[in-house]
Amino acid sequence: MSKQTHSFQAEVQQILHLVTHSLYSNKEIFLRELVSNASDACDKLRFEALDNAALYEDQPNLELRVLFDAEAKTITIRDNGIGMSAEEAVAHLGTIAKSGTREFMARLEGDQKKDANLIGQFGVGFYSGFIVADRMTVETRRAGAPADQGVRWSSTGSGDFEVETIDKPGRGTDVILHLREGEEEFLSAWKLKSIIGKYSDHISLPILMRKETWDEEKKAQVPTDEWETVNKAAALWTRSKSDITDAEYQDFYKQISYDQQAPLAYTHNRVEGRTEYTQLLYVPAKAPFDLWNRDKRGGVKLYVKRVFIMDDAEALMPVYLRFVKGVIDSADLPLNVSRELLQESRDVKAIREGSTKRVLSMLEDVANSDEPSQKDKYAAFWKEFGQVLKEGIGEDFANRERLAKLFRFASTHADEGVSLADYVSRMKEGQDAVYYITADSLAAAKGSPQLEIFRKKGIEVLLLVDRVDEWMLSHLYEFEGHALTSVAKGAVDLGKLQDEDEKKAAEQAAEASKPLVDKLKASLGERVKDVRVTTRLVDSPACVVVDEGDVSAHLARMLKAAGQEAPKAQPILEINPQHALVRRLDAPEGAEQFDDLAALLFEQALLAEGGQLEDPSAFVRRISRLLVGG
Repeated sequence: MSKQTHSFQAEVQQILHLVTHSLYSNKEIFLRELVSNASDACDKLRFEALDNAALYEDQPNLELRVLFDAEAKTITIRDNGIGMSAEEAVAHLGTIAKSGTREFMARLEGDQKKDANLIGQFGVGFYSGFIVADRMTVETRRAGAPADQGVRWSSTGSGDFEVETIDKPGRGTDVILHLREGEEEFLSAWKLKSIIGKYSDHISLPILMRKETWDEEKKAQVPTDEWETVNKAAALWTRSKSDITDAEYQDFYKQISYDQQAPLAYTHNRVEGRTEYTQLLYVPAKAPFDLWNRDKRGGVKLYVKRVFIMDDAEALMPVYLRFVKGVIDSADLPLNVSRELLQESRDVKAIREGSTKRVLSMLEDVANSDEPSQKDKYAAFWKEFGQVLKEGIGEDFANRERLAKLFRFASTHADEGVSLADYVSRMKEGQDAVYYITADSLAAAKGSPQLEIFRKKGIEVLLLVDRVDEWMLSHLYEFEGHALTSVAKGAVDLGKLQDEDEKKAAEQAAEASKPLVDKLKASLGERVKDVRVTTRLVDSPACVVVDEGDVSAHLARMLKAAGQEAPKAQPILEINPQHALVRRLDAPEGAEQFDDLAALLFEQALLAEGGQLEDPSAFVRRISRLLVGG
């Protein structure tokens, strides 16, 4: 093939512009990315060679080499992995097929535009070479192809790239960086070794560099023909825990997650028994940008006998733990395992259950610690991942009780951090239920009239304001034998928390107000399911609730906002007969305005609960008539 010129895909051109003009912090990550790509290429060869050993040709040992030429100002990252054909070079180096490119560019154009560490998150690591190079050359040949089918790809990163056929005796890929002015610091064995040690020490393949010797004439270190391994060349998770420092664990996490913050917690274990596997799992300190995409799960890498199999082994971790990062290395799974086999394998089920329990234990250790720093750490975790963890209550029946103990809420006693165990420990004598209210916001929950009697009696109520809470409540019915009870559903029944005098007074008030209740029912008609006297109100004239089995008004609003039709649940109007507005309704002078006052009573109760009026203009006209009428 003669030399051909191609244009980059539009998204690549945008990324290249940002890479060359914006990414100037932590430039050294270019080596991390290119070494990682080279390691992946070797993993792919090892995987394909399971079915075709001839792909190894005459080089059965996989390795990476890093070379530099101070005079030519070049750095070369060489691997003897799978390599690329001409078509693959054009496709892989000229286009971006992975999702997340737009988010990547949005991040770079925003507050984090100087952060080169972002580049690895979005599958565009190859282009990080242009952070330090004004030209990149790739010489590659696919394993199994003839020597005369090598390919040379080159570009200055300005919008076009050239591809031509070359002779390349050895399989694999050489990525050659032609450094731009001012980047000479990377033309040093010490510098390159320190970067490899920092970011790529865990890679299980040997990374080789030429040994150096002192040249008296040049008064400098010069490379020899001998090669030395500059990384430990042993997968971190295969080493003994006692031989690994905390810093090494954290560096490995940063390498696999592209996260520059230390993880919140990690666990490293070798599991033996019917199923043997090693797990090294991390809980991040910050949520990733795609946390809410339930289909995007790239957190856990699967290895079989240290052979890399796949990046996003979703079968190994439940969806609600999709934020967990790490590695699972199985000794039992077949090397040619597929995604379909993963779904059906008993061994995979055992690994999934064991790993889930291990992550929950890790979270429990942080959550239950008495150390203030650990409590702060769990509070930070809950703020980032709490809503996702709540999804587990309906997805993981086996761990439902453990999950419930990890949940944290706001309540009338505290704005955050209240566990169900905390709530139960503070329950009043004679209290049987765990009371809660759902609302669109913390302010709306705190201001709800349904809380008035509970506040008066000092009974704690959980304030649930996350969108996932309504779904969670459909699966979480009780905690340690105490039913979870909504203060906005059904008639309020405080049981032993009300004394006999209070109950008797409530019965008398209900009997005395029966004519008014009947009159309100007639006036409001089909707008309400029922009207009744309540003891839950102290300062407000009225509130609306729904029957015990009906969909809550909060859930109905959320379903409507999502474009779904919610089951129709007519509200019940509860009135406070002691309130001046209700007494006015019952007074003779209120007879002329009764319908207006009744409608206003209902509508303001609806608004206080967070609902919407069917006819806001009619509400305004009623208020105007009442104001004018004095």
